[in-house]
Amino acid sequence: MRDLLLLWRPRIRSDMSTQVRVIDRLKELGLSNRQAKEALRTGKVFLGGCPTGDPIRIVSVDELVYRPNAPRVRPDTDPAVISLDENVVVAAKPSGMLSVPAPKRKETSVLETLAAKFGKLFVVHRLDEGTSGLMMFARNERSQKALKDALFVHDVERRYHAVVHGGFPEESKTVTSSLVRNRGDGLRGSQSGDGGKEAVTHLRLLEKLGRRASLVEATLETGRTHQVRIHLAEQGFPVLGDRLYGENRAARMRLALHSSVLGFTHPSTGQPVRFEAPHADSFERICQQVRNRG
Repeated sequence: MRDLLLLWRPRIRSDMSTQVRVIDRLKELGLSNRQAKEALRTGKVFLGGCPTGDPIRIVSVDELVYRPNAPRVRPDTDPAVISLDENVVVAAKPSGMLSVPAPKRKETSVLETLAAKFGKLFVVHRLDEGTSGLMMFARNERSQKALKDALFVHDVERRYHAVVHGGFPEESKTVTSSLVRNRGDGLRGSQSGDGGKEAVTHLRLLEKLGRRASLVEATLETGRTHQVRIHLAEQGFPVLGDRLYGENRAARMRLALHSSVLGFTHPSTGQPVRFEAPHADSFERICQQVRNRG
């Protein structure tokens, strides 16, 4: 069966008349119920280059791609390769997976999983374990240096989507603070005076998810550890599922934070490249659950 053409953009509010459940769209393409479920389970169904395994996820009729010959992966569990060349690998990280190996942790990381397929990789940046979405690795030291240098001078576009507690204001805002490793209670946070590192985050509302939650976009100007989570929490809008900086430290849901856009100058060609990743299935389910609650 041929692939459908795809042009993906983040869907915030759209005409529901053009939307269907994933499994219904697959049936429209000629798959039986059993075939559709097997295709979803094995990573043959794609949104914006990322496999989806959620049969009841709501999508626009023109944004779904069925690739029967795609490599077998577990959607929302295995990292998905978005772009690969001789210098850079861009991948979509699932929530709950380590970006790189961590001391005293036995779980396989994104770095190890991709290196097993493509050979030695070099770390450029990291995503928190609970965060899903786009990240990149270099395939040689020259590319690693170029990409790290771009990060150092804030020449990499990084945008995140977050589901937060509270009604985020309509007006966009920029948060600037000095982040320190220990704000006094053992956690990272903002502090006045010297000794911290400047952190700048641009925030804007994407969607009101009922009365008590919002979908917010955070654009990084700097890239400090836990920057988005800290700035949102300190503004009074902690990320859902954030057991470190959030309101409910016993929360069982995943961290509602997703790396949605990654743009940079390619270290080989010198040309700008930009990638967008649709919400991971688990992130989109959080959005829908909060919408349904009103």
